[in-house]
Amino acid sequence: MHIHILGICGTFMGGLAALAREAGHRVTGCDAGVYPPMSDQLRSLGIELIEGYDAGQMALKPDVFVVGNVVTRGNPLIEAILDAGAAYTSGPQWLAEQVLPGRHVLAVAGTHGKTTTSGMLAWILEHAGLKPGFLIGGVPVNFGVSARLGATTGQPVLPFVIEADEYDTAFFDKRSKFVHYRPRTAILNNLEFDHADIFDDLQAIERQFHHLVRTVPASGRLVVNAREEALQRVIAMGCWSDVMRFGPRKEAPGQLRARGEAHAFDVLRGAMKIARVEWGLLGEHNQLNALAAIAAAEHLGVDAEVGAAALGSFGNVRRRLELRGEVDGIVVYDDFAHHPTAIHTTVAGLRSKLDSLQSAHDDARTRILAIFEPRSNTMKLGSMKAQLPWALEEVDLAFCHSKGLGWDAAEALQPLEVPVVVSDDIDELVRRVLDAARPGDHLLCMSNGGFAGIHQKLLDGLAARAATR
Repeated sequence: MHIHILGICGTFMGGLAALAREAGHRVTGCDAGVYPPMSDQLRSLGIELIEGYDAGQMALKPDVFVVGNVVTRGNPLIEAILDAGAAYTSGPQWLAEQVLPGRHVLAVAGTHGKTTTSGMLAWILEHAGLKPGFLIGGVPVNFGVSARLGATTGQPVLPFVIEADEYDTAFFDKRSKFVHYRPRTAILNNLEFDHADIFDDLQAIERQFHHLVRTVPASGRLVVNAREEALQRVIAMGCWSDVMRFGPRKEAPGQLRARGEAHAFDVLRGAMKIARVEWGLLGEHNQLNALAAIAAAEHLGVDAEVGAAALGSFGNVRRRLELRGEVDGIVVYDDFAHHPTAIHTTVAGLRSKLDSLQSAHDDARTRILAIFEPRSNTMKLGSMKAQLPWALEEVDLAFCHSKGLGWDAAEALQPLEVPVVVSDDIDELVRRVLDAARPGDHLLCMSNGGFAGIHQKLLDGLAARAATR
């Protein structure tokens, strides 16, 4: 089968392209604004990429066009496909029909932590010898790719881990992507308002999560964050499967919780210790992600001790507080955070790490310079601009790339009690960061896009500055 993928460089569609290629299909695709890591992954697989969406791509005559949700009516190629009556489908639908049949699907849903938790779960299953397939919205360091088929025959259970997004499927299918996946195991990690471009309020998103719950069989398992009131409301709408809750702040019979520091903690079921995790990840949020992954793997018979041991060698996911380099004692990170809660969590994790490393005799704490762009559709609409000062409360300097915003970022960030620089020009922003940065600083770049290569621009600028001394 020849499939031509529209929007191929998105994390989901790029992963789907990799799966299709591995399964023996001919794969081509098109997109605009290509950026790593997905573009690099696709090229390494020998997949032909076409820039833009011109109607001339109809000449490829694929068996089916697979349409990403980034593509809308009015797109020249979409209009040509519709006019010609050519075969087309969505990415989630193609995956459901061509890859997932016969698999034990483990879906990871939630506003935050889907990618990291999916990576953890896939690594636990790999460590247990189950050779899972997966499609993850990032590149787990342990695997080096965002998607693979895994075992398709030869073992009683054929697991497939998928990051289950609540965003809509395509211009012609406004259901959430995750209703296509029919999981037997589903993690509901957390739930906040997001995607203001398609959802009116949190209640609307809760209803979509309930639709996911409705697809899990009675023999399946829901792994649910006990701290999230929104998820408890989702379950209260109706539930027909086993529910394993995790993360209660106090002891609760049968529920998994963590006891200890973020980098080394016991896993408890009720009052009983069942495993211990020692690893290099930061933050309480990753403790919760770990509990969710362990509970989901248990549904496939993987003992908690095996899961915890696997997490000890888990290398995280690219663009999750990823170290990009250090020059002249100044460290540069890349992180995918874009929702205010994710920004707050990332900053808090880095702050905790730096504080723990700092000597009690040091008079001044290590500085964090936050460089970020509110790039998601929700942030561009300004729905959460009031939360940004809270999200950045632990940084020492803030630099905001404001291009494309329909609201005044400087005004929104005014309550922040640290110096703030706002610019719609990347090069200007880089200059301002370089003017402010000094040895010992940690530069935390946060965006859900390529951020115009700002990480390398900063590293190059720091190197040039150091060379002139």
